[in-house]
Amino acid sequence: QVQLVESGGGSVQAGGSLRLSCVASRYNTSSNCMGWFRQTPGKEREGVAKILAGRDKTLYADSVKGRFTISRDNARNTLYLQMDKIEPADTAIYYCAARVGGCVLGINRGDFAYWGQGTQVTVSS
Repeated sequence: QVQLVESGGGSVQAGGSLRLSCVASRYNTSSNCMGWFRQTPGKEREGVAKILAGRDKTLYADSVKGRFTISRDNARNTLYLQMDKIEPADTAIYYCAARVGGCVLGINRGDFAYWGQGTQVTVSS
């Protein structure tokens, strides 16, 4: 079955940068919609960014627009999230998500069938 493995999380000071990676197995990153979500204790998992199937068109949550960049390397079957100008409010577990086929409207948890195990990002002020 599809397997997604995230890496790249860690501790960083506010204003710094991190790059998260998500390696996909038994899944074609180039022809399907993929996204990044995040979750903090007691809160719903929220959509951060997504990238459309077959194109590099992207969509971001307002809270990260202009600071985060989603991209993929299809030769490596890997999805990335470049996080710049990180803020303490970005502290969360970050999850890679994938679906079969194209994206639907918005960045909604229910639209994605496959999930990674998550990687922790902690931002100190």
